[in-house]
Formats: sequence, C-alpha cells, structure tokens
Amino acid sequence: MSEKVLVKIRVNDVEVVDEVEPRLTLLDFLRDHGYTEVHRGCDEGKCGACTVLLNGKSVKSCLVLAVQADGGSVTTVRGLSRNGELHPIQRAFLEEYAMQCGYCTHGFIMVTYDFLTNVSKEADQELLSESIKNICRCTGYSSIISAVKRASEYLRGGDSK
Repeated sequence: MSEKVLVKIRVNDVEVVDEVEPRLTLLDFLRDHGYTEVHRGCDEGKCGACTVLLNGKSVKSCLVLAVQADGGSVTTVRGLSRNGELHPIQRAFLEEYAMQCGYCTHGFIMVTYDFLTNVSKEADQELLSESIKNICRCTGYSSIISAVKRASEYLRGGDSK
C-alpha cells in the first residue's frame, strides 16, 4: 500500500480535504465524498458520464487523479444551479427532454457548459461534434442537440420557444 497524500479540492464551493492514495481517481474521490451525481460509466474516458469541470474546463474524472486536482476547483452538475434555480443549460436539457434514463445527462451538460462558456456561445457544428463525443446508450441524440441549441440561445440572452 502506498503512502497517502493530503489533497484539498474545492467542490461546488465547499473545500474537501482528505488523505488519499496517489492512484485514487477524481471520480472515486468525488463519489467517496457524496457527489454521487458524478456517474461511473466506462472507466476509460470514452463515455463521458463522469464529466466534471476542473478549474472551469470539462474533464473526464475517471482519467484524472485526485492528486492532480489538489488545490483546484471542481464543479459537478449539482454545482451549476444557484439559489435553487437551474442553470440555463440544465433548464434547456429539461425543457427539451434531453434524457431518457438520465445517466449520461450530467456529462452532456458539463461538456455543453465548458464549450458555451469557454469557446463560443454559438451552438455550432463544432459544439455539437464535441458533445456527441459523450455516449448516450438509451436514446437518439436529437433531443440533446435541441437542448444544446436552446442553451446557447439562453446564454446569448434569448428565450427560444
């Protein structure tokens, strides 16, 4: 057993401090601390169900070690809402019925947030291509694409439909 390392990670604006094994993934760290909205999918970085924001950028938490996030800030899908109000991207996914079982939805929302916040507020083909790198095993992607487009409109100050 390897020596444990002290890590401090701000998760959804709450500092979480723990001693962890250096090989512990950020996914397991988050789930161990009650952030069960971060879903385990493939453990290979292919499905995107575990996507969170690390210092404002989307990462697949199954591919990041907790020690790599030390001193950083993590936002889960739960951390996007403020004062009991859904984030516009969450609202768009709800309004467009962009989920079936909901397992993958968190990852899609986080990838969409990263792109619309850090790259472009336009739901262009580049964003749709980025989003579709995540995998939904229950449904087609048409509702997800509609949700991304609606979220883009909301973030640009519009109110579609």
